[in-house]
Amino acid sequence: MGRGKFKGKPTGQRRFSSAADILAGTSAARPRSFKQKEAEYEAEREDVEDESEGESEEESEDETDVKKKGTESVIEVDNPNRVKPKTLKARDLDTSKTTELSRREREELEKQRAHERYMRLQEQGKTEQARKDLDRLALIRQQREEAAKKREEEKAARDAKKGEGRK
Repeated sequence: MGRGKFKGKPTGQRRFSSAADILAGTSAARPRSFKQKEAEYEAEREDVEDESEGESEEESEDETDVKKKGTESVIEVDNPNRVKPKTLKARDLDTSKTTELSRREREELEKQRAHERYMRLQEQGKTEQARKDLDRLALIRQQREEAAKKREEEKAARDAKKGEGRK
């Protein structure tokens, strides 16, 4: 089948490394510096194992787990402003100590409590707004009662007219 106008570059035959070649370090896919890095890694690992016999497991894990960024691996930098994270265990926590709230949190709590107190007074009818609402409700009820009486009177008057008209 035709491949079109552009043809791929001839790459020649590809050579795949066997597992034995990779382990021996003679494969073409493995960089030459890899063998040196591997030797250094093995040497560091042996040193760490020798030191860890006297130390606890946690300390040796911390040393190997730290991965340095950028130039930290080349230059030792001690930043006095850097805060190292403290890991607290549950048994070390002081449950009796209470944390102080920030100003915003304190104001928010006060606002919520004041609103709840106001709503309670509102339900009891002790606030000025509640009194106004109750007065307004009483006025509306009175107007509705008067309107109902008026309708009843008009209905009675119509019935009386109808009764007279039939006679």
